[in-house]
Amino acid sequence: MRNTSAKHSRTKSWKTSRNKQRRTGVVQPIGPVQGFTIDGLTHEAKGVARNHGKVTFIEGALPGESVKGQVVKSNRRYDEAKLINIEQQSEHRVSPACPHYDECGGCRFQHLALEQQRSAKMTWLQGQLRKVWPAQGLTLLADSPLGYRRRARLSVKVKGQGLRLGFRSASSQDIVSIDNCLVLTPKLQQVFASLKATLKHDAIDDKLGHIELLEDDKGASVLLRLTAEIEPATQQQWQQWADQASLDLYWQYPQEKRALVTEDTMRHYQLDELSLSYHPQDFIQVNGTMNKKMVKQAIDWLAPNKDDVILDLFCGVGNFSLPLAKRAKKVVGVEVQASMVKAGQANAKANHLDNLSFIGADLTHMPSKEISQLGVTKVLLDPPRAGAFEFLPTLVKLKPKQILYVSCDAATLARDTEYLVAHGYQVQQAGMMDMFPQTAHLETMLLLTR
Repeated sequence: MRNTSAKHSRTKSWKTSRNKQRRTGVVQPIGPVQGFTIDGLTHEAKGVARNHGKVTFIEGALPGESVKGQVVKSNRRYDEAKLINIEQQSEHRVSPACPHYDECGGCRFQHLALEQQRSAKMTWLQGQLRKVWPAQGLTLLADSPLGYRRRARLSVKVKGQGLRLGFRSASSQDIVSIDNCLVLTPKLQQVFASLKATLKHDAIDDKLGHIELLEDDKGASVLLRLTAEIEPATQQQWQQWADQASLDLYWQYPQEKRALVTEDTMRHYQLDELSLSYHPQDFIQVNGTMNKKMVKQAIDWLAPNKDDVILDLFCGVGNFSLPLAKRAKKVVGVEVQASMVKAGQANAKANHLDNLSFIGADLTHMPSKEISQLGVTKVLLDPPRAGAFEFLPTLVKLKPKQILYVSCDAATLARDTEYLVAHGYQVQQAGMMDMFPQTAHLETMLLLTR
């Protein structure tokens, strides 16, 4: 009989150690300090080195650099190392503007010059799309590298006598307490400073789950998600603060899945001379300026006309649907979240778009016959990170002349596009959209023609 007790003990010890690392963010080295030459960069902004044929990823290192590093995690095919020292620095290395760069898990590309950030993302995207877009170049859509983020979720915690307000660390669940966030819009940076100063002198902080900041054409707003009830007097004091700061205040109480919002307190933003209303917790694009550029490019590429019947899949509150409906014969938006379907319907009515309708449907399941009977000529597809693979067989059966695919995950985009190409479609245009400068994230737009 095998003795499993020692194995169980080792497994338990390893799991305990790993869980401790996850909680604390402290990673123990498992090798000596050694030299590495960096010859590549991953899409997560990690330097790539090859040591005796084995790939090593080193966060913070850049191509062209000679560095000292120490392996902290070893797998059969690759190692991960901690950057100890930079022996020879890249000419493209810059000093991060944010003082919280080393701790915060957000803007991992800040140590690389902006042009090279975008070049690195383009190179990685081209690699992902090499099977479907091998020869032609990619277009680039970009804007300001800082002050662009109009929405943020803040974590909050009382630790000892101190308040921690900010974002999660890159390597653990610990909260990095920040004084400012340079990618927030200037107005939200002001709101953040005022919010932090107010929380330091208020007992509400231990009753908060998280805080959401938002800015749109209605102005700035703060949503407080409560984990426990508060006194009416405390709530009134916070309302006075919001009034003085010229912002809207929303409360999400412990028993609520979402904050209760009336028609008068809905949010809204302007797009293509249209007004879109939405619940403050509904999805909207984080970068407002880039969203306008993205929608314009989508319209230019898809070129809707008065003979087109267009299907807008994963449509949200109508970010693409409404501008398309201004130009097409008919547009049908499909969205799984009921509140956004309702908001989309209200937006169509408010903007007098009688040729626009919305359907509530989960596109990971078999769609209704209503979709197959539309006579669709063009499709706009803007799925979440998981992509739209489950819907693709239905999409191919609809036989639209063109498909415009907007993606926030290049890997699932490549997978889905390969399926469409295998079923009679060809990529006509492809472009990267730098929606989140300073971060490793990118958005992609593809136009496919049957």
